Amino acid sequence: MSAHPAHHDAPRWWRSSRSVGMNNCVEAARLGTARLAVRDSKDTARPPLRFSAAAWTSFVSSLRQVS
Repeated sequence: MSAHPAHHDAPRWWRSSRSVGMNNCVEAARLGTARLAVRDSKDTARPPLRFSAAAWTSFVSSLRQVS
């Protein structure tokens, strides 16, 4: 059995188009097709929160209903 290093692409983080660039944003990254990671742009060294795509969509939809 030969050992092959695991290949993991780094997440591609993005910010909302409504971000004003003051580095006080939430950033998100896709983790495959069914997961999402979310982190604080001011503290990128902390582990991100991870959600299923369905849970994140439900959360965002509920925010839109409140505002």
